[in-house]
Amino acid sequence: MAEFLETAAGIAREAGALIAGYHARGIGYELKGDFDLVTEADRASERLVVERLRSHFPSHSIVAEEGGGHEGQSGFRWYVDPLDGTTNFGHSYPVYNVTLGLERDGEMVAGVVFDPTRQEMFSAERGAGAYLNNRRIHVSKAQRLEDSLVSTGFPSRKRHLNVNIHFYHQMAMATHGVRRGGSAAIDLAYVACGRLDAFWEFGLHPWDMAAGVLLIAEAGGTCSDMKGGPMSVRGPHLLTDNGTIHQQTLDLFGEVFRGEFRAPMPVIS
Repeated sequence: MAEFLETAAGIAREAGALIAGYHARGIGYELKGDFDLVTEADRASERLVVERLRSHFPSHSIVAEEGGGHEGQSGFRWYVDPLDGTTNFGHSYPVYNVTLGLERDGEMVAGVVFDPTRQEMFSAERGAGAYLNNRRIHVSKAQRLEDSLVSTGFPSRKRHLNVNIHFYHQMAMATHGVRRGGSAAIDLAYVACGRLDAFWEFGLHPWDMAAGVLLIAEAGGTCSDMKGGPMSVRGPHLLTDNGTIHQQTLDLFGEVFRGEFRAPMPVIS
């Protein structure tokens, strides 16, 4: 797996440099739907990543966000988000990344998340640990939900119908705070290195989380769905944390799923 990881990291760095070049020149955006942004940087980065992966691993399948993937013949499948955090990028908000995750026969085995604005490369290989710029990383040691800093995200499409606002409010009241950075892969990487204690979200795509969940697992954390069931990159929701606060978070989420709220929503008078 070391060859796959090293290659993925090199490709992610190259794509990150390309994205940085677009940012330096200034780049506009267009809408894929009513709210989903896409830029030429997304498309150019995906073309580069897919081309490099096909060159190195011609038999591997590639699933990429903008649709430029490739169906291969082996049990290996790459999940590619060529620019995770497009809305941030389109507004020059410096929280975005390139992420690649490799699945073998249904199991995540390698992944990278590269943040070109901070030159931070998060990487993990199944059974070999998680790293930030070649330094071993671990999840936080927070013991209680009330001592934790957590993060989540909301979809661009139909966000007004998303039930996550109820979970957001309860977690905001039960923790030190909830952050909403706009880049799921970076949020997951931050859980892996202890900058955040937990992250959850509804409706992520496989390319959003493939590398990040492996990072967390290899850093000693826990990944499941929001009801405590097995995590799947194709599942309806995701909860990741340092492991210590996992059951506490599930207990709170269970209450919300049942329509029970520890902290009532404020009323505007």
